[in-house]
Amino acid sequence: MPGSFDGRPLPFVVMLHGCTQSPDDFAAGTRMNALAEEHTFLVAYPAQSHDANASRCWNWFNAGDQRRDRGEPSLIAGITRQIMDDFPVDPDRVFAAGLSAGGATAAIMGATYPDLYRAIGVHSGLACGAARDMPSAFSAMRQGGASTGGASPRIEGRMVPTIVFHGDGDTTVHPLNGAQVVAQAVAQANAGENLRTTTLSGQAPGGISYTRQVQCDDAGRSVLEHWVLHGAGHAWSGGSASGSYTEPRGPDASREMVRFFLQHDRP
Repeated sequence: MPGSFDGRPLPFVVMLHGCTQSPDDFAAGTRMNALAEEHTFLVAYPAQSHDANASRCWNWFNAGDQRRDRGEPSLIAGITRQIMDDFPVDPDRVFAAGLSAGGATAAIMGATYPDLYRAIGVHSGLACGAARDMPSAFSAMRQGGASTGGASPRIEGRMVPTIVFHGDGDTTVHPLNGAQVVAQAVAQANAGENLRTTTLSGQAPGGISYTRQVQCDDAGRSVLEHWVLHGAGHAWSGGSASGSYTEPRGPDASREMVRFFLQHDRP
């Protein structure tokens, strides 16, 4: 529980690690625990078991693990709901984020449980439905997913706000996949929704430059953000070298995700 907890229900972030990572490794690399103390929210790190995947990857590429109330999405949603039952969580401020296979799984959670997760963050991941089996997974990682139309019924008109980070030098998961995550979120939006798009450029103190495309709703809140990290590879931007798969020289993806999440405090 954050040290500044005052009894009021808290925001809650579910963090999904990448392949070969552990929850402790992912927590160290993203520094999300420090942000939880700073901004007073709860954070949990579900662990993939070695028995479910030899490399501890979430099985985002299996058709059976892309549907509501089935496979791994049902397990992650169950963990989320259990923590919501056991701790003082604000049900309108529950979020999911992940890296690589965890990022792809965060996209699946947003597509299959838009009633549970208020917003999602996808770092170096793929869209829900980008692959259906192992061969199509390798194809999607090399050149982008063939089909990203979503895998489950959604709440009509309920777009899950989405923030995406992807390095344009990523040779593990092609950066086209980041654009496909954004396109899938747009497809979930109500056809009549009017989003204003702004494109910004900048450079992190560590030296990595980026292009940030922001789409805002009528209230001025950013509902879609796509950060393209120029020259960055397959690693969590702005992360700590104490964790694996981090790029400390980039903009702070953890802080930006928390900023993005906490602006979406009510449906």
